Amino acid sequence: MTVPPPAYLTVRELADLLRVKERKIYQLVADGEVPCRRVTGKLLFPRQEIEAWIAGDTGASTTEAAPTSMITELPPHAGPHAEIVAGSHDPLLDWALRESGAGLPTLFDGSLDGIARFERREASVAGIHIPEEDGVGWNVSAVRALGPARNAVLISWATRTRGLIVAPGNPSGIGKISDLAGKRVAQRQAHAGSQLLLEQLMARASLAETDVIWLDLPARTETDVAEAVRAGRAESGLGLESVARQHGLDFIPLVEERFDLLVCRRFYFEPPFQALLDFASGAVFRDRAAELGGYDVSEIGRVRDNAP
Repeated sequence: MTVPPPAYLTVRELADLLRVKERKIYQLVADGEVPCRRVTGKLLFPRQEIEAWIAGDTGASTTEAAPTSMITELPPHAGPHAEIVAGSHDPLLDWALRESGAGLPTLFDGSLDGIARFERREASVAGIHIPEEDGVGWNVSAVRALGPARNAVLISWATRTRGLIVAPGNPSGIGKISDLAGKRVAQRQAHAGSQLLLEQLMARASLAETDVIWLDLPARTETDVAEAVRAGRAESGLGLESVARQHGLDFIPLVEERFDLLVCRRFYFEPPFQALLDFASGAVFRDRAAELGGYDVSEIGRVRDNAP
């Protein structure tokens, strides 16, 4: 009696079928190029759709999320984290990942999204800059909320200067958060750390969300904020000094924020992540940080939280 093949392939089975490394499969998923399902935190690939996809059938569906009720945290014994860097977009980190030869795919969609993917084991690293609720400190409370079994280490990447990006010459006369009243403002996605910070700063300035004119579509990356201001769609947006400088825009500094990396303890010792850290300890990296501006990388690699 012939046993029928399974209806769904695992990451390893699909990698074997395509004769590529598992890391390439995660990159295909992150780019939405391969039909897949996320069920209870695991990636599964429908065999029939994969066969159609390989045959060049453009009608095959791509990544699809399972119903929210089915997505849960995997138990500790359920396997390793996917070798993906998720979380917030940082231009220096993005550059270093390429230049270091770490070979790690990225899926930058905000700090809270990165923590959620880390918790579901969909990422081994999450870049985060989440302000504490009391306005003092960054990231530690959000990481510790994952619980004592998070099996992760939080390490420092950089301290970044964040503030209001405005057009050259600051024609709208913006100098502080309260000046955003009645202005067109580029917002970030709801799970971005900078959007959480902007809402916090607005609350302190007694500025309601209805007091500003938000752009219809959120800026998904730091670069998108600057592009919206440079194109004239927005009069301002909360962004990084380095990005404002790259785009020839003016900048009003407001805060010094911590950008940290939440890393799976096992993956911390793997060659791809060690390659990133080795590169970040060198002169080329330091020169690039200085060239971009608005970065202090003097504490890079320092452990800020360590859980078993």
